[in-house]
Amino acid sequence: MHEPVLLREAIEGLNLATAVRAVDATLGGGGHAEAMLRAMPSVGVLLGLDADPEAVERSRARLAPFGERFRARHARFSHLGEILAAEGWDSVDAVLMDLGVSSFQLDEAARGFSFLRDGPLDMRMNPDEPVRARDLVNGLAEAELEEILRRYGEEPRSRRIAQAIVARRAERPFETTLDLAECVASAVGGRRGARLHPATRTFQALRIAVNRELEELAGGLNAAWGALRPGGRLAVIAFHSLEDRMVKRFFRAHEGRREALPQGGERWVGERPAGLRVTRRAVSPSDAESRANPRARSARLRVLERVE
Repeated sequence: MHEPVLLREAIEGLNLATAVRAVDATLGGGGHAEAMLRAMPSVGVLLGLDADPEAVERSRARLAPFGERFRARHARFSHLGEILAAEGWDSVDAVLMDLGVSSFQLDEAARGFSFLRDGPLDMRMNPDEPVRARDLVNGLAEAELEEILRRYGEEPRSRRIAQAIVARRAERPFETTLDLAECVASAVGGRRGARLHPATRTFQALRIAVNRELEELAGGLNAAWGALRPGGRLAVIAFHSLEDRMVKRFFRAHEGRREALPQGGERWVGERPAGLRVTRRAVSPSDAESRANPRARSARLRVLERVE
């Protein structure tokens, strides 16, 4: 069962007591969506999106008891503006974005996300997309692989890993997750008892590249923020530093400030629409949640409210 991360903190941050229209932009297992519906008034409607069609169907089944109050769409959250227009919604009261990979995806070997389970080297959130992880590993030049590992995985040994991958694929192409994980582990070694598997950053980098996650996040933040009515809130849960830095920069840019003018009066300095931070700093899981759900330990929640 997928455990929704920072559930209580996210629901409190979204302030859904009077929300009539809300969006869960990353349905996953449907846990956050169910909690949002329960926190909204009985007339409130939730629109759920996910790039993974299996997540959409799973959430439809789970949330069927809510009837017309729940609508689900198979779509990337960067397309939120188009989806809202198709729904006839001009604005929403709240948007949640949970950027983590769901337990369903990690635990299903056939999806190819995990270096702990042997499966095809895939990693696509949306199986209809054309590029798989194996296409990158077997087809990119060494310099391109190194750049992906360094930029998206923040892997300090990116050159050594890229060299090892290119040398090994000259013998035979990579087909499975364990095949790649073993190659990476052989290239860089690993300390006994280390918290991170040697292939952790490599798999993160390839997943981000396959799904264009950072480009999607940039588009999704803009789409979500533009859809909010004044007083509406955007909550984002990030799981690694690249995402969290993007969210933090976006929030800071819209939070802005008022600057006094020498001739009198003041001007707004910052991006519009303006925002007010609800969380002064990122909210982390409690020790109890991290113990109960180790996958939650790296989560960071930030919430921004749109103001006039």
